[in-house]
Amino acid sequence: MAIEVTDKNFEEIVISSSKPVIVDFWANWCGPCRMISPIIDEIGEEFKDKAVVTKLDVDKNPTTTFKFGIRNIPAVLFFKNGQIVDKQIGTAPKSRFVAKLEALL
Repeated sequence: MAIEVTDKNFEEIVISSSKPVIVDFWANWCGPCRMISPIIDEIGEEFKDKAVVTKLDVDKNPTTTFKFGIRNIPAVLFFKNGQIVDKQIGTAPKSRFVAKLEALL
């Protein structure tokens, strides 16, 4: 299961993490976001000891959304050592998200 991050805890959970982090920028009204949501949750379970998998609701967290220039969702950013190292804009098969994450481990 993915961890819900917000404008308030983003720095602590994502930027300060010693593990690689996935951030899924999503919204309730976004159909493609709902399509990948179960995939992100599965990855969160499968990699819970190796990575941090999170979701950020763009409507409720405009500061972080703006800071990272998110204009299209779903947008999945991959962080390592507090820096964006990869991203996936739009839907994709689970294998693509997993490959991008495994490259950071």
